Amino acid sequence: MPYSHHSHSGQFCKHALGSLEEVVSEAIKQRFEVYGLTEHVPRYRLEDLYLEERGLSLDDLSNQFMRFLDEAHRLKEVYAPQITLLVGLETEYITDDDLNHLQTLLKDNGIRIDYIVGSVHHVSTIPIDFDRATYEKALAKISGEGVYVLGNDQMERFLSAYFDAQHKLIRQFRPEIIGHLDLCRLYTPSLDLKQYPIAWGKLIRNIEEATRYGALFEINAAALKKEGWTSPYPGKDVVVLIQEKNGRFALSDDSHGPQTVGQYYLHVADYLVQVGITELWCLDRSLEPNHNGRYISARRIEGDWRLHAFWKHREGERRGIAFQ
Repeated sequence: MPYSHHSHSGQFCKHALGSLEEVVSEAIKQRFEVYGLTEHVPRYRLEDLYLEERGLSLDDLSNQFMRFLDEAHRLKEVYAPQITLLVGLETEYITDDDLNHLQTLLKDNGIRIDYIVGSVHHVSTIPIDFDRATYEKALAKISGEGVYVLGNDQMERFLSAYFDAQHKLIRQFRPEIIGHLDLCRLYTPSLDLKQYPIAWGKLIRNIEEATRYGALFEINAAALKKEGWTSPYPGKDVVVLIQEKNGRFALSDDSHGPQTVGQYYLHVADYLVQVGITELWCLDRSLEPNHNGRYISARRIEGDWRLHAFWKHREGERRGIAFQ
């Protein structure tokens, strides 16, 4: 679909590529209608910096995010005749201090932030989407055993910690977009969450909470880049649960540079059909404030999303057919 609510650029994210303007140009080239620019918020402890960020200071990260807001709003105006750009942010929750700083950031810059992608990337202060070894350290730490031993008790604690952090984020900030809901099983894509009843109950709680205030759950194409994943985030079991709770879905490419704008969207379309998602939503500007006081609202995409010309062009590109 010609909408994405979650993206990054190498200009403002060290594990991405390309400039923010190159990302926007590629989105226009691919005929996206609405595209969300959502760099990560700064982190506030040196130990939370990633390897590629060595040499940066905490002030550097904060200044980088401010420059992102400046550039995103510049591009929003420059390209307004060609595309609707929304300026958002993607959250971090490593310690409670991150949430305190996020509250301050929103208070000081709220007028420049259209929406929030609410994401969790850490458990027990350890990143769970960096590499498998680090993920296993998070598992070991949460169990209190100090070693990684795959077992129901250890996994139950790990999943519960992830969903508890997600719940706190949802309750405190009520993000308009819920980011990669089941990132917790990145390295275990076939994991049956229902086999962990405590964690499954927490997931149900989170979905109900987010649905209650009107969040959109992203179908995130980036999972298809990951080893063992044959679907976007979230997996089918979680999609079914969201459907049972009357949740609403939006699309995200979670691009990390122009080379991944719209990547795997045809696979996403196949997945939507497979899981029976017939209704899609996107964020759009609004004259009325939403539940967070921001002038953004969810809009249902009219008609049958499968008939949009976007898919015709993408399928044509795959087959080497040129469309005007």
